[in-house]
Amino acid sequence: MSNINILIVEDEAAIRGMLTIVLEQAGFSPIAAAEVDSAQKILADTFPDLILLDWMLPGISGVEWARRLKKDPSYRELPIILLTARGEEEDKVRGLEIGADDYLTKPFSPKELVARIRAVLRRSGKLQGGTQIVLGNLILDTEQHRLTIGEKQLDVSPTEFRLMQFFMTHPDKVFSRTQLLDQVWGRSVYIEERTVDVHIRRLRKILGDYGKEELVQTVRGFGYRFSLID
Repeated sequence: MSNINILIVEDEAAIRGMLTIVLEQAGFSPIAAAEVDSAQKILADTFPDLILLDWMLPGISGVEWARRLKKDPSYRELPIILLTARGEEEDKVRGLEIGADDYLTKPFSPKELVARIRAVLRRSGKLQGGTQIVLGNLILDTEQHRLTIGEKQLDVSPTEFRLMQFFMTHPDKVFSRTQLLDQVWGRSVYIEERTVDVHIRRLRKILGDYGKEELVQTVRGFGYRFSLID
């Protein structure tokens, strides 16, 4: 995995150093910059596989730079994960609306960071090979396209498999129907929001057969959350 280059853009030296160490330990090749001007110079010489971008930066903000990159045909497909201390729902939605592929609210654990990076890289086709996502006794195998609870394999459709993959790599986070449509179905496909509800109901029924219906939770007024915590 050492051929996966990740550009870190973070102005706080301590966080930048921590992110560099975490990514190196995970087998990635990190390149760090303290602000957008330095990051732009790095881009002129190196095309990374993913950008880990702080929302608030001196000069040009991270979210503004992300917006510009996503409008540039040369960088439109370059995955971007925003790092933000902003926890408000409207800020998260704004981050995804400008084209960011994911967001992570500080503070976060190194394990979650690496899981989210790998999930975005898999979706973009930059990370190949069989991997398993494990939560409790749930195992999702992306190579064999299997979802199991204990030793029992669940009969899920391709869409429900992608939905579970997204949920399992983003546990305990609340997502609106629009966000789920963008992340699971894709931004280029027009599908009504109620389609999400239909697949959530099917997923709950399948999980309910194994006593796990409560894993997919409705957050009234916001959307859905996947959590092992009641």
